[in-house]
Amino acid sequence: MSSMRKPVAVITGGSSGIGASTARFLAEKGCKVYELSRRESSAEGITHISADVTDEAAITAAIGEIVSHEERIDILINCAGFGISGAIEFTELSDAKRQLDVNFFGMVNVTRAVIPLMRKARRGRIVNISSVAAPVPIPFQAYYSCSKAAINSYSCALANELRPFGVSVCAVQPGDIASGFTGARKKTLTGDEVYGGRISRSVETMEKDERGGMSPDTAGAYIAKIALKPRIKPLYAIGLKYKFFCFLCKILPCGIQNRIIGMLYAS
Repeated sequence: MSSMRKPVAVITGGSSGIGASTARFLAEKGCKVYELSRRESSAEGITHISADVTDEAAITAAIGEIVSHEERIDILINCAGFGISGAIEFTELSDAKRQLDVNFFGMVNVTRAVIPLMRKARRGRIVNISSVAAPVPIPFQAYYSCSKAAINSYSCALANELRPFGVSVCAVQPGDIASGFTGARKKTLTGDEVYGGRISRSVETMEKDERGGMSPDTAGAYIAKIALKPRIKPLYAIGLKYKFFCFLCKILPCGIQNRIIGMLYAS
């Protein structure tokens, strides 16, 4: 990131929430920022390109448009995503597939389009936005946790694949964020009576935590800092509380860990 030219940064899902905050902080740090999302967006110093991360052709075209102007991409931040909730038993398979298609395979589409550019340039930084829900599998939000756990595994594997080419990769795991993500969650309460009201109680607990969570700006500033660091680790959590949660997941036996999660989110 030491080039005299402005680093060129591409961020998906940058029209709102932590994506918009991250894009703004990168622009303030002197990056030339391109934001890819389905929603129209206008922010000073940020160029919006309409693209759906699940549409491989649209992503290829968008990345091609950026390269035609800039000739390179130095930073990629995959932030696009959404959440669903509901009991595994009653979640429609189409909804589960859509969750993975956006959160995981959408990230894959964009990353695959950018890798050849960074590999040939022998430099670059890829930051994938995961979640503390990856190491902490949340009941009644299983498919969301699965999509984020997949991002962690993908990021760590890709980091080793691209290291010889000077390209670094990491996943950043936010915790509860007070943003529009909460209201946009697709909630399925089917079967709540069968589960004794545990589905609705679990989601209500999670959404209360989210509304009292950190601001998108706090998370965005942290992600932008990681994107610009000279050296990075494979995985990061944002905030001392969530770093502690991730640490506990590493040291506690799986049975104890899962029982604690159950008491918090499945009682």
